[in-house]
Order: sequence, then C-alpha cells, then structure tokens
Amino acid sequence: MKLKPLADRVVLKQNKAEERTASGIFLTSSAQEKPEIYEVVEVGPGGMVEGNEVKMIVTAGQKVLVGKYSGSKVKLEDEEYTIVRQSDILAVIE
Repeated sequence: MKLKPLADRVVLKQNKAEERTASGIFLTSSAQEKPEIYEVVEVGPGGMVEGNEVKMIVTAGQKVLVGKYSGSKVKLEDEEYTIVRQSDILAVIE
C-alpha cells in the first residue's frame, strides 16, 4: 500500500532517536527524545488551496524540520508516518 497525499500535503517519516549520548551512555527507549527532523517520503501535487495557488517546494528524499505538534500521525504496514501541510514545514536541512 502507498500513501499519496492530496493538494499541499506532504508525507513524512521521522528519523530515529539517538540511542546513545555524546559521552557513550545508552538510553532506554523511554528516555530517548524524538527529533523533529523528518525525511520527505511523498509530496502532493499542489494546486489551488483555499483560493490560493500553492507550488510545492519540497521533494521526496529531503530532510526537513517540522514543529513538535504538527500534522497527523498515520500507521501503515508497521511504519509510522506524519502528514503535514507544506506550510507546516519550518526548514529544509541541506
């Protein structure tokens, strides 16, 4: 199964949390802080959204920074994805 976002939506997959601190201490899964860095999996076509033309800037494979509570979480085939509007993306990481 594949997620295909509509309009200005973007499907993201969260990067894994660090399992070890800089000093080498291993962290339990409950102590790991999830990063707000995601990888773009799929991008919608853009088009007219609420009367405004939206051109998609992000592309699949890019790393992006997203606000902590942005988007909707979706679980599909044991993978967790986040679906956000392109305007919810704060920055592209190069």
